Amino acid sequence: MRKIAQACITATLLFTALSLCAGQSDTDPPRQIDTARSLITLNVYKTGLFSAFAHDHEIRAPIKSGTIDEDKNTVEFIVDARSLRVLDPKASESERAEIQSSMLGPKVLDSEKFPEIHFRSTAVGDAGDDKWLVRGDLTLHGVTHFVNINVAGSDGHYSGMTTLSQKEWGITPISLGGGSIRVKDEVRVEFEIFAK
Repeated sequence: MRKIAQACITATLLFTALSLCAGQSDTDPPRQIDTARSLITLNVYKTGLFSAFAHDHEIRAPIKSGTIDEDKNTVEFIVDARSLRVLDPKASESERAEIQSSMLGPKVLDSEKFPEIHFRSTAVGDAGDDKWLVRGDLTLHGVTHFVNINVAGSDGHYSGMTTLSQKEWGITPISLGGGSIRVKDEVRVEFEIFAK
């Protein structure tokens, strides 16, 4: 009787082990984001009475780290806020340096105090052929809010876009000349991600 019980236990353990191994082979592990090619771009627009004398801003940074799980439809990534660079081709080098200093300083991003921009998806909805509506938590300037991102792509290459209100993340849009030149509260955020 004891031998029969031991044989049953052994068979059960073997079956369980085989089931776990089979289950593990069904899904691939999350893929690392290719940080050499993946980046985030911010577009900040001008407004105000004398906005014709100013220009829009294009700001870019590489994605520092992150993963994509295509089986579970999840993505998570981190951007080092201190790596954001003002591109503004219409501005002089000194103007770009001044804009960047203001952007990274305590009046805007306060990047020394809040060095990371972090996104983690929480839900993904199908929006057509190779398109999705991704909902997730974005932490910026020490504040976390959910965002909806329109995403397109496949096979480890994805691009997306959303718009953010600076004020929702505790950032006061820069204003000059008593408000005659200022940046809009709304910022367009684009990203392009490549998986390894």
